[in-house]
Formats: sequence, structure tokens, C-alpha cells
Amino acid sequence: MKISVALDKIDERQLFVPAFQREYVWKRDDAKQLIDSLIKEYPTGTMLTWETNTPPELKGPHKYDEKQGAVRILLDGQQRLTTLYMLIRGDLPPYYTAPEILNDTRGLYVNLENLELEYYKKLKMENDPRWQNLTAIFKDEVWDQDVFKKLEERGVEVDKESARHISGNIRKVERILDREFPEQTIPIKASIREAIDIFYKVNASGVSLTEAELALAQISGYWPQARDTFKAKLAELEKRGFVFKLDFVIYALLACLYASGSNMRLLHDQGNDAPIRKAWEKLESQTLDYVANLMQSHAYVDHTDEINSIYALIPIIAYCYQQDEHLSDLQIKKVVKWFYYSQIRTRYVSQLPQKLDRDLRIVRDADHPFDELLQVIKDERSLEIIPDEFVGRTITHPLFPMMRWYFKSKEATCFTTGVKLRQSMGKKYALEKDHIFPFSKLKAAGYGMGNRIKYSLAQEITNRAILTAIANRSKSATNAEDYLSEVNAKNPDALAKQCIPDDPELWKIENYELFLEARRKQLADGLNAFLTSITETEKSEAPITLAEMIAEGESEELEFKQTLRWDVKESKVNKGLEAVT
Repeated sequence: MKISVALDKIDERQLFVPAFQREYVWKRDDAKQLIDSLIKEYPTGTMLTWETNTPPELKGPHKYDEKQGAVRILLDGQQRLTTLYMLIRGDLPPYYTAPEILNDTRGLYVNLENLELEYYKKLKMENDPRWQNLTAIFKDEVWDQDVFKKLEERGVEVDKESARHISGNIRKVERILDREFPEQTIPIKASIREAIDIFYKVNASGVSLTEAELALAQISGYWPQARDTFKAKLAELEKRGFVFKLDFVIYALLACLYASGSNMRLLHDQGNDAPIRKAWEKLESQTLDYVANLMQSHAYVDHTDEINSIYALIPIIAYCYQQDEHLSDLQIKKVVKWFYYSQIRTRYVSQLPQKLDRDLRIVRDADHPFDELLQVIKDERSLEIIPDEFVGRTITHPLFPMMRWYFKSKEATCFTTGVKLRQSMGKKYALEKDHIFPFSKLKAAGYGMGNRIKYSLAQEITNRAILTAIANRSKSATNAEDYLSEVNAKNPDALAKQCIPDDPELWKIENYELFLEARRKQLADGLNAFLTSITETEKSEAPITLAEMIAEGESEELEFKQTLRWDVKESKVNKGLEAVT
């Protein structure tokens, strides 16, 4: 099918995108590469369509009328075709709304002399008529004679060869409309389930969709409204500061129904239709709100951007779902304690599905699941926080959000405004990560980027305090000694609640590293005491099976050996290898 024909079919409501397709996610660089390939007549992939007179729910406002007869459903290639529609038509395709366009790739320019592609840059393009908007060319708004005239007005001579070259490049761009977009078609006799299965197989062989996204496509085959239903709840949670993507919902459903974090295929079968709808009804109306409230009220988590791995919420959701949202005070404390350690010990940073598998089985089967889950973390790494863990660590380190939650638990306040750090409202009072010792002062004292070690100390999380945005602006680059003295005079408890050493000698810039050393210890002692005091947990055995150990892969505590006794270099038995570490 020619590209021009495909775009016409979209406009004529003959080619549609099904509701189970994801949003438009391509970035500007993807759009540039596609156009570049088309201009150079390189292969650009194919599209998979399904001709049917019983289509699934469609994206966009259009509702299928059986009087239309058979229509085409675009199953694969919609990112490319959407890109072409936006760049050629200059508008959004009718099957997408603005919020579903995660990146607007319109506004691409082409240099008619060398066919370079670039998004608009004023200094580079404003006075150079060789740069033309790609959409304007497709709309026949760019005339080669006008380009020649503007070039000559700017003193650029356009000889016959140059004119022919520029005119030829305009034609090259225009010929994109005549390029064939190879089409594979699923026959009209196929059912919705068969079309969904083909869609899955096509995408499963590549890397374009995640397992969770493919599972969502399968769910949408037997529950067409699923995607929009999930998105409505996610939009509601986002207003409260809890931002999740659709794949998070799929993980939650898989966890609640099957105590699994990896086998998304369990959700594919149409037999899941009633169980998933029932599970979602409970998640939507009870469990998700319960967990959000629990995290805000007991764990001091006001926004998901404070969480280093939101997937730590999946075992909590599964547990609350299992307990019908009726947790005792002790159960809540154990959940919170485990959550904190899952964050600072980065439980789900790697091998997410495998670790979720193990943890969700414990949630399902254990009498005291969060005691056992905490033991799993402890078996991998000590729970105690030591001062050296802060050395050179920036705000991206998981200890930083733990510091923030700890400060909130102590009713800490902004140093300047006196506003509590919990749930600050409005842009002026959003929480920011302020350098206690301003970087400009540290840089002048030798802590700039020229010295990697010194620079890491300047950016260390122990040189950070939590302030509201308005306070951070007013503080500017005030000397730490002056600023902390003023804070201490106005609000003597404020520094202690953010673990700032109270010795004024340590606030002098010449004693900066002594300040870091003192605050590291103060933070480590405070965090350990806080975490330990949440609740006692029973010592439990949570033995890992050999299969689970292999699935989780190597770690700081585990290294796989290539061979036990066989010497691969000497090609013979060597018992001495057993002692090699």
C-alpha cells in the first residue's frame, strides 16, 4: 500500500487503530530516522493489518457501523504510520487524542541542499531559505523558484546545477508519498482472538513491546475497554501523587490472581475475562486506594517520585488484596519496615520478575510474610546502615529518599519558611534538595569538577537539606556558616530534625569534610534507630531454592563458577579448582 493511500484511508475512516494499542511513544530521533530512510529509499519495515467486519473497540471517537462493511485494523506499524501522518498532514491522526501523543514529532525541517533533517533551530534556519518545513513541502507550499529568489536576495548565487539539485531534492521528499508501505493482511475470516494472537507473535519476536504491554493487548482482546478503564484509575491516582504506567496494573493483576511476577502468559487466555474483571473491580475500588493511603499515612511517601522502585508496591498490593484491606497496626508496621529496606537495599533494581516471583509466593503462603521477606533482604546484605555508605553518594542513591522519609517522621520543617515537609502544596512549596554548603563556594575552595573525588564530596547527599522551593530561591549561595546560624537562632529544633551537626565550627567551609563525617554518622545512627524502632520482626527462615538462586543471578554475595573440577584450559580434571573463589 502506498503511503499516500494509507493516509487517505485513515482520513476516510477505512483504516483504524484498535483500542488495545499503546500510545504514540516514538521520539523525534525516531521520526528523523524514518524520514531519512524513506528519502534514501531504504527499507522501513512493514505493516500488519486485519480486514474485518467485526472489529474490536477502536481508538478515537469513531464508532464502527456495520453499514461500513469490512474495514482495516492496523495491528503493527502504527508508530511509523502515525509519524508519517503527523509530518505529512501536520495534524494528529483521528484515532489519537493529544494526551496519547507522548512526544509530538511534528515540525521537522529539511535542508534542500544536502537533505539534512533537523528540528527547528532559530539561529541555524531563520535566515537560510534552504531549510524548509517538511509538512509545508508535502502541502505544496514550498516552491523551488521562491527558494532561489530568497537565496539570491541574501547574496547566494544559484546556478543551473544548484537549482536543478535543490529542485530534485524537493521531488525526493515529495516522492515519499509514493513509497510502498509493504502490507501483510490477516484475512477477514479471522476472529478477534486470532488477530490478537498474531499481533502478539509479531511483537513478541522483537523488542518493541514489553511482556506486560503484550499481556495488556491480549486482555484487551477479551475485554476491549480494559485499557481505558485502567487509565481512568491511573489518572485518579496521579492527582494524589501516585504515578504509574499501564504495565504496573498488569503486574498488580498478575500478582493478585497468580502470585507471579514473571509469567505474563497466564493472563492471555480468554478464561481470565471474568476473574480479571472481578480482581480489577476490587483493586480499583479498594486495594489501590488503601495502599496509597497506607504509604502516605504510615510510610511518609507523598509522591511516587520519592520511590526508587515502585514495584516494591506489588507485594504490598497483593498482600492487602489477600487480606481484604484489613491490616492490623502490627501488620502495617511490618509492611512499612520491609518497604523501606526494599528501597535502600535495592531489592528490585535487577532480576525484577524472578524476585517478584519469590516474594509473591511468600506473600501467598507464609504466616508472617513480611518477616520472611525482610529475612530475604537480610540474607543478601546487612540491614545496618554504616556511615561509609554515604561517601560520594548523590541524590540518585536510594539512601536519599530514606533520609526524606525519616525527616518527615520527625516532623521536620523547611529551614526558612517553617512549613512541615509533609505534603507541601503548590509549586512555591514543592520540596527541593538544597546544597547546605553552596556549590559555588565549594568550587572556589577546590571542590570543582577538576577533582573527581572532591567534586563527589561536594555533591554528596550529606551536603543536602530538604527545603521548599521558595526557601531555596531566597537562600541562594549564602555561606553555610551564616545560613545555619540564622536558622538555629530562629528555629533551634529545625537543624536537629534534619540531622545537621550542631557544632558551629563544622559549618565553616574549611571544616567541610569534618562536617560530612559528622553528618554521615548522625544520619546512619538516626536511620538505624528509626528503622529498628518501627517494629520487631520475627527471625524466620526463608531458604532460597537452587532454581531461585540461579534465576536471580550473580550478586555481591554470589558468583557462578564456570566449572567445579574440570580445567577448561588444560582439558583435564583439576580438583584444586574447588578451592578457587
